Amino acid sequence: MSWTSVLDVAGGISLLLGAFMCLAGAIGLVRFPDTLSRLHAATKPQTLGLILVLLGLALTIRTWGAVTTLVLVGATQFFTSPVTAHLVGRSAYRHGNVRKDLLVVDELSEALARRDGTDEPSP
Repeated sequence: MSWTSVLDVAGGISLLLGAFMCLAGAIGLVRFPDTLSRLHAATKPQTLGLILVLLGLALTIRTWGAVTTLVLVGATQFFTSPVTAHLVGRSAYRHGNVRKDLLVVDELSEALARRDGTDEPSP
């Protein structure tokens, strides 16, 4: 078995795992009950799935131009997805689109209460 065959098999497995992670994230977007849970499903498995797909493509294509482009796409997704999710989550919280009964720890209400000068977190 040659190295190109090994790289093709590894690339195929990586593509399948990445596609499965993206599918799991999409199912989570439909099934989870609130905004914060959906954000988790939209960012964590989607980012990992995309990176696995890009790795599979890099292992399959094996040209420097394509690999460089794929690395840039993966780095952009890796750094922007958590920031976007954080900002959308804070915005959803401030507009009341979060189910507070599902929160285990609510640190943002304490921070907003300190900012507003009240002693009690908002319900």
